[in-house]
Amino acid sequence: MLPNIEDIERRRKSLGLTQKSLAILANVSQSTIAKIESKKVSPSYAIAKKIFDILESLEKKSQITAKQILTPKVIFIQKSDRVEKAARLMREYGYSQLPIFDRNRVIGSISERTILDQISKGKELSDLLEQKVKDIMEEAFPTVTERESLPVVLALLQNNHAVLVTRKGKIVGIITKADLLKAANFR
Repeated sequence: MLPNIEDIERRRKSLGLTQKSLAILANVSQSTIAKIESKKVSPSYAIAKKIFDILESLEKKSQITAKQILTPKVIFIQKSDRVEKAARLMREYGYSQLPIFDRNRVIGSISERTILDQISKGKELSDLLEQKVKDIMEEAFPTVTERESLPVVLALLQNNHAVLVTRKGKIVGIITKADLLKAANFR
């Protein structure tokens, strides 16, 4: 038995979905979702089931938190360290990015792409490796609390290499795109 059709709008909104995004996920038109929500049409069983299956799947994903998928050991570099050290740490730990700290405060980030961009701009590798990371750093990774939901983390990772996770203002972990594979274990 399916849930009440009138629950579609409430559940969609609680997930932060637009009618259009739900329509795309359910492979129906946006106008179909609008008509169902405004009670102008009663969907077929197949369409209603498809919509509820999508909503249920997204609700399960939204219950996964940052704490469940973070990597607790954060490898970082200080702003005064040389680019050579950052490259060595990335190679040694198999990471493609590192947060940059000024003592205990995150101030930026460095990635393989940052280094490659500098080389492609004509900077000599030997000179680049001697530079301090603060001189070529990019924006700091965004931070979330360990209670943040998976959809929020996913959204942040669309435009960032990583997300830092905090507890009471202290960094307790990092999430990269590779860590998202852990979320599959929670289904």
